[in-house]
Amino acid sequence: MLLRRSRLSASALALTGLLALSACGDETGDAASGGGAASELDLSSLPTGAPVSCDYAEDDTLPAARDVEEPPAEAPYTGEIPVVLSTTLGDLDLTLDATKAPCTVNSFLSLASQGYYDDTPCHRLVTPQSGGLSVLQCGDPSGEGTGGPGYTVPDELDGSETYPAGTLAMANIGRPDTNGSQFFMVYAATQLPPEYTVFGTLDQAGIDAVAALAEKGVAADGVAPAEAVDIESVSLG
Repeated sequence: MLLRRSRLSASALALTGLLALSACGDETGDAASGGGAASELDLSSLPTGAPVSCDYAEDDTLPAARDVEEPPAEAPYTGEIPVVLSTTLGDLDLTLDATKAPCTVNSFLSLASQGYYDDTPCHRLVTPQSGGLSVLQCGDPSGEGTGGPGYTVPDELDGSETYPAGTLAMANIGRPDTNGSQFFMVYAATQLPPEYTVFGTLDQAGIDAVAALAEKGVAADGVAPAEAVDIESVSLG
């Protein structure tokens, strides 16, 4: 998922090929039937504030990789929300920013609570050597980079976004307001236009773990990490 400019820098071109979702049909395979037991998230324990209205919209360009319900149309959460991605790489500690990106965080938590991310691959890795960027992309149960939740999430941008190490941001399909379920983690400072919703951070231990993964390079297909990484479950920190 990513990038929509006709004149792109070398880094942007690399990200187009890597993070951009291609709308090439539903190639979800067995993933479409859903995962195993859902991650356990007690969302009732999270801090709430004044609800924010969210315009989630059905979109066939993001075919549902797993059957899930859309999140509530009003995002109730606020503040910082610690989340743990249990992965084959180890536990990755995230902090979601529900104040900055309430609709995105609302969707992410809804998907996680339904087990959408359980047993899913981190299907794309970009390294400075392979594409001039430093990102690991996850969030498509199909593992093909073509799947989403069956709906889109609106952008939450103010134009000041930057992408230093530790950034957690949404991928898109190259047009505004086309975020879905796929997200990327930045393990070293990466130059991108402010077009990708930032909805949290990855802690230093997680940055180091992903950076160590990146040192092993990409697989023969030039896209997947050489060392496969799966998200096993999601829990509240």
